[in-house]
Amino acid sequence: MTIRVADASDAPAMARLHVTEIDEGFLPTLGPRFLDHLYRRVVRSPTSFAFVADDGGGVLGFAAGTESLRGLYRSFLLHDGAAALVAAGPRIAGSWRRVVETLRYPAREGADLPPAELIAIAVGREARGRGLGRALVDAVTAEFARRGVTAARVVAGADNEAALGLYRACGFRTAATVQVHRGTSSEVLTWS
Repeated sequence: MTIRVADASDAPAMARLHVTEIDEGFLPTLGPRFLDHLYRRVVRSPTSFAFVADDGGGVLGFAAGTESLRGLYRSFLLHDGAAALVAAGPRIAGSWRRVVETLRYPAREGADLPPAELIAIAVGREARGRGLGRALVDAVTAEFARRGVTAARVVAGADNEAALGLYRACGFRTAATVQVHRGTSSEVLTWS
């Protein structure tokens, strides 16, 4: 198993894993074509990056990070917004409130939270229990450190004990409770 830097050719696999393995939040509901556009932007952005767990036969997991979620969203809307809108089609039209909440989230966080974020992590069911989640989180935090980023955050559902346990085991600490989407509590954990 190799943990390597992702490139644009990995975007479809990352999108598929996001949709099939992440069951919280709004982004999975927009479908793999939308997420393919998002992850292509992540790997093309000079301030964002992703890693994949590759067994030589395919991508079994991934993790993505950014130095600024707000900046990433801005770049995504500017460069990929129209194509992503077409890819998501009626899913966006029927969920306009959640779209607005998602886009407003980075601006609403407290001033004491770092702008850098571990955006997403997913490991396929067939590859769980091998330490890939931890290896991917460690790759993201090492990349933040290499870039001179001294603190980062991650958001997980307040009831997602598996994710919260992973992040805590990797050195993240609970910093705040937020509602990115109305009525759903999430924990913001920070790493430094």
